[in-house]
Amino acid sequence: MLRLRDIMTTDVLSVSPETSVREAMELLTRRHVSGAPVIAGGKIVGVVTGNDLMMLASSLSGVPTQRDEGAFDDPAPTAEEAERERECTSAFFAELWDDAGVDSAERMEYVSSPEWNALEEHDVGEVMTRMPLVTLGPDAEVSTAATLMSERGIHRILVTQDDHLVGIVSALDIATAAGRQQLTQKTYVFNHDQEF
Repeated sequence: MLRLRDIMTTDVLSVSPETSVREAMELLTRRHVSGAPVIAGGKIVGVVTGNDLMMLASSLSGVPTQRDEGAFDDPAPTAEEAERERECTSAFFAELWDDAGVDSAERMEYVSSPEWNALEEHDVGEVMTRMPLVTLGPDAEVSTAATLMSERGIHRILVTQDDHLVGIVSALDIATAAGRQQLTQKTYVFNHDQEF
């Protein structure tokens, strides 16, 4: 039977409770993972998922999505006014910055909107799932992990030994093993009949 140690990822991305939401989003995206254990003082204190981070980010106030009635009741510009506006669009934006010049492109690389800063003001500790977490030992069968994931509606199992994180098994790891037909049991039949 296939064991967790056979399919688990041992190079586990982890974050601390103090990691900012923005930094956690960047880490998960860069490593192409959907969640990570949260470690504090060498101990597992929780798990954070991309869904946890997106839920917080979506709850933050941002740019309004609706306009107030009457906010844009100005009459339509004449053809002459519209042409003049098209000609001086860049000048309009340059006037907004007293120090506009050759460094404008460099400044555009830095994000400083209120929404982006809000992601730095919140940390993983606010959104993570706390104990009790679902853990199994490295000698547990893969089928046990699959059953737990199905029953609990989770996508990863932390693999621990002596209360230390040694790996992680995701639903994708199990699906990959199934695709490689590693989960099937093979039965060999030996015929001891000399006449055969």
